[in-house]
Amino acid sequence: MKRRNFIKRSFFAAIATLFAPLFFRTKTSAEPQVKLNYKPEPGKWSNNDLSIAWIGHSTILMNFLGKWILTDPVLFDRVGVYFFGGTIGPARITPPALQLNEIPKPDLILLSHAHMDHMDYATLRAISKKYPGQIDVVVAYLNKDVIDGLDWKSISVLDWGQQKTIQDVSIKANEVKHFGFRYPWEKDRSRGYMKDGRSYNAYVIEYKGKKVLFGGDMSLSDKLRPLKSENIDVAIMPIGAYNPWIRNHCNPEQALQMADEINAKYFIPIHTKTFMQSVEPFNEPIDWMKRSAPKYNLKIGLDEIGQTFVL
Repeated sequence: MKRRNFIKRSFFAAIATLFAPLFFRTKTSAEPQVKLNYKPEPGKWSNNDLSIAWIGHSTILMNFLGKWILTDPVLFDRVGVYFFGGTIGPARITPPALQLNEIPKPDLILLSHAHMDHMDYATLRAISKKYPGQIDVVVAYLNKDVIDGLDWKSISVLDWGQQKTIQDVSIKANEVKHFGFRYPWEKDRSRGYMKDGRSYNAYVIEYKGKKVLFGGDMSLSDKLRPLKSENIDVAIMPIGAYNPWIRNHCNPEQALQMADEINAKYFIPIHTKTFMQSVEPFNEPIDWMKRSAPKYNLKIGLDEIGQTFVL
């Protein structure tokens, strides 16, 4: 039975690579890798601060007042289908600001949804092998199966509105407007499969009186507005891959608008300048964000991969 399931999944995975051009614009040999101007130094961070570094794409490393939290970790050269020990899919243009051996052992990993550029099996497999049975993981509804075979301390499944305290850190799942299938033939909630479809979360992280929203991935909606009274200190929001995917991805203006509506004090961008997933110019999302930010009652915490924000 296990061999049959393996063959079936491998066959489906191979077919899935044919769909990749529908969702990603892959790197070509004419697109050189971007060099980073900044590098986080987590060894110098204080446990008395909230330190947040943008590692690349939607990967954020936090020292949350002594708790190490990693979001949607993607640390290798490609994202896509994990097939016979390798990954078939788009290559990253910007390297990660930290390699796996430079990242402190996470206390907690948050996975927003099952898309391969957010729930990267190769990265998660490497982390679990480096720290077997030592890391707590949070996933969205019907996403546990993707990583259930890896060696975690625990896997917690949070549906919209659900909250759980892990190692004294409160994690609450919030609904966003997005989609959740890992392969195109799977059921997901954006197609109306509310009970048997993959879901997708944003998370509010609270510890020692500070609150951070990790937005994961989303398009413009009013689904974050219930957080207006939450006193969010930092909103980590996706700002890229909106052209032509505006139905599923917010642009920088929309991300700023949603963060401002919940009275977030600081704004940190993600989901841009790492992979060529869309046709907007490579620097446009960050440039747009910086132009528009003064119109809103918040401050930009950082604007380049590798930078660190401290609160």
